[in-house]
Amino acid sequence: MNVEQFRECCLAKKGVTEEFPFDADTLVFKVMGKMFALVALERMPPQCNLKCDPERAVVLREEHDGTIIPGYHMSKKHWNTLLMEQLPSKLIQELLDHSYNLVVAGLSRKLKQELEALD
Repeated sequence: MNVEQFRECCLAKKGVTEEFPFDADTLVFKVMGKMFALVALERMPPQCNLKCDPERAVVLREEHDGTIIPGYHMSKKHWNTLLMEQLPSKLIQELLDHSYNLVVAGLSRKLKQELEALD
């Protein structure tokens, strides 16, 4: 999966916005204002950061040694960095969905209702 495909997958989700809050090279995706994915536009090979259940994060890092690592510049407990070119697109999509769903589950009731009301 390349960066543009990753971006399209993120933007296809309900309630998602994109912005550059940190610098001009780090694209951040948020659902209802809460960050669930980041992608480094200039980094080679392409990398993204995704939120992950802490126990699952450890298992993924062991199964994909060197291609899924603790989140770069993020909480190492809750975020993973994925080397995108070296992983199957299906796995990246699954982990993207997991990250999105984790963040949605943590939204306030009010934000969940606003999200549900979106087309």
